[in-house]
Amino acid sequence: MRTRIRVILHSLLLLVLVVQVSRPVCVDVPSETEAVVGNPMKLTCISCMKREEVSAETRVDWYYILPHEEHIPIYLFDGHPRELEGPWRGRLVWNGSKDLQELSISILNVTMNDTGTYNCVVFRQFEFDSYSHSVTKTLVINLVVREEASDDTTALYSEIMMYVLLVFLTCWLLVEMVYCYRKISKSDEQAQDTATNYLAIPSENKDNLGVPVTE
Repeated sequence: MRTRIRVILHSLLLLVLVVQVSRPVCVDVPSETEAVVGNPMKLTCISCMKREEVSAETRVDWYYILPHEEHIPIYLFDGHPRELEGPWRGRLVWNGSKDLQELSISILNVTMNDTGTYNCVVFRQFEFDSYSHSVTKTLVINLVVREEASDDTTALYSEIMMYVLLVFLTCWLLVEMVYCYRKISKSDEQAQDTATNYLAIPSENKDNLGVPVTE
């Protein structure tokens, strides 16, 4: 019984820790690479930082790479987001986070001409007490635009299984909590009944309870 209670408490503690810790955690998620004509498409660019690096000065340059490897600048973040001149102007939206660990953009009303390679170049300047340090990170996204959405049954099956597993674990946790609560309540009731019955016995009979019967 105590083991089961410890398992439940450990699960609850782990759940609380996940909820508390998940807020500041940065996860380097790869970008989607397939878009559909007429739909919006998010180009995901994530550059995680340590806690002591969050105050870094950040600049982000987005480029479209032509077949002969010429870089066409299409978007800039240098303190504030800014669209640049080009075929994408008016169709790009900043999708970054406040802490600038996500530096994504979205393409609105995707066309077949948007197929190609995109680069997200992140430059960070860190200022510490005794020195400064700069880092440059480049993320490459090869975007393919289709006229209709392709059926990705594997991804759909994985997502369904993830939600089913989440629901199952939640239900299991609730059932175990109710079971342990009822067990504890029943044990308390039995202990209380035993104590009540003992108090109800007359004092002279209590003295005789411990006296062995001899012939």
